[in-house]
Parts: sequence; structure tokens; C-alpha cells
Amino acid sequence: MDARGVSAPREQGGEASDPYAVARRRMVEEQLRERGIRDERVLAAMDDVPRHVFVDPAFVQRAYGDHALPTAEGQTISQPWIVARMLELLEVGPDDRVLEIGTGSGYQTALVARLAANVFSVERVPSLLRAAQQRLTDLGVKNVALRHGDGTLGWQEYAPYARVLVSAAAPRVPEALRAQLAEGGVLVIPVGGPKLQHLEVWRRLPGDRWRHERRGECRFVPLLGHDAWREMPEGSA
Repeated sequence: MDARGVSAPREQGGEASDPYAVARRRMVEEQLRERGIRDERVLAAMDDVPRHVFVDPAFVQRAYGDHALPTAEGQTISQPWIVARMLELLEVGPDDRVLEIGTGSGYQTALVARLAANVFSVERVPSLLRAAQQRLTDLGVKNVALRHGDGTLGWQEYAPYARVLVSAAAPRVPEALRAQLAEGGVLVIPVGGPKLQHLEVWRRLPGDRWRHERRGECRFVPLLGHDAWREMPEGSA
């Protein structure tokens, strides 16, 4: 296994040491593939990364269900389908450097690490960051750097990024994230009000031109920071 490898513990020749392997495979086939996810690299990553490691112990038995689950500090771990959809829209290549905004539980971070060369992830809540770091370390993920900070400002030190993925809802695309996206790069972000958003895909074209499109409705917790919501908006998820 190289530095991108992330996998649940398994015994050679079987899945006896991973009691959730069957549930994870069913999630991939029934919730993802049958509902239109076609990127085989994304499907393989979702089958490989043990989602149950990233959920609250009280919800472990529901880890592979077709729904979001609450996590610490009022946050959530998103529904598997929406995670896979965002990763598919991001079109991550194996040599890409990816900026992730909103480390959260670390689940999406682990998936991106499985797809990309390097991941730089920013989280504003210190306790979430510490817990995510421990989970990623325990899984042997080596190609991720984590930082505590305001995600709306990105991580300038390692810019530009081939891909930028935002896992919280913003009223608009933060300017720093646009500026830190490389020419030819792709940015995926939920944009809208506190109750409902659209997944937006932004592409940076030559000559600092942009093309963007909406790819369906979604609902995420708000992105808090200098260039998004300054405080939790009323009626938010």
C-alpha cells in the first residue's frame, strides 16, 4: 500500500476482521452505483474507506445507511451519495493537489486522500480537527496536511490547487478560494441560503475566465468565516 492507501483492516483471503465490509459493499452498489455514480475510482474509494470509523459510536450501526448522521459540535457526516456525487463532480486525478474546506470528521478527507496526491484540509473547530487527525493517523493516511483556521481564506501557502472542495454551505464562492484555484482547476461548493443550496461546479479557464454550473439541490451546515456566514444563520441545517 502506498501513501494514498486507506483501508479497513482485513484478513488475507477474507473479511472476517472487518464486520462492516458487506454493509460497505452494499452501500456502494445500492446507494451509489444504482443511483448513477459512475466514477470507478470514487466507487473504489467509498468501498475502501471505513465510514464507521468516522461516525459517533452511538451511530456505528447506522454508518452505512442512506442518510447523514450527526457528529460533534453540531456538525454532520454527509449522506454517502452526496459525498460520492461531490467527489465525482470534482474529477480528482491521482497527481492532483486538493484543498478541502471543512475537515469535519475526516471521512471525506480520507476519501480525497485515496484519490489525490496530496490533500490540504482546513477546519475551524479545534476539537473536530484533533479527532479527525487521530482517525486519519490510525488509518495510516500519510498524504494529508490539516490546519486549524478560517476556511473561507483557504490555505495560501500551498496554492495553487488543482481542485478545491468545500463541504459546508456558503452564500457565495469565497474570493480566496477562487484565487487559489489553478488555471484549469475545478471547485465544488454548495451555494445558497441557510435552508437550501445548489451544488455548484466552477472551472477556471485560461485568461482568468470562469464557467460554472449548478448540479442539483443539497443541504449542508453553513460555512462560517470572514467571506461566508459571519455567524450561524437562522433556520440553518
